[in-house]
Amino acid sequence: MAAERPVVLLVDDEDHILAALRRVLRREPYELITASNPAEALATLAARPVRVVVSDQKMPGASGIELLRDIAARYPATKRVLLTGWPEEIAEPEKNAARLDAILQKPWDEAQLKQTIRRCVAG
Repeated sequence: MAAERPVVLLVDDEDHILAALRRVLRREPYELITASNPAEALATLAARPVRVVVSDQKMPGASGIELLRDIAARYPATKRVLLTGWPEEIAEPEKNAARLDAILQKPWDEAQLKQTIRRCVAG
């Protein structure tokens, strides 16, 4: 029986961003799934194990940091990566509460994104 591929959940309210992330990661050895909002992301996590969540910061309903903080509390083994165009707007206590594994700047560097997810999957 072949080993299952690690699941990476991509969360963004903009379809073109999700499509771009899928394009960048399409050759990586992961099962890529997407969610268009934090509620959908939490429903996915409740239904199946996810190794890494990569979330946008600015979304309607809840911010990425709020989502990742909730994931840290409910699913502590799931690695958490925040994508944001404004990393300086996130206060240190918020970052600490979410126990982030990485913060990546938008627009992202493809090699850095891949390397960050590889590190999260491995550790």
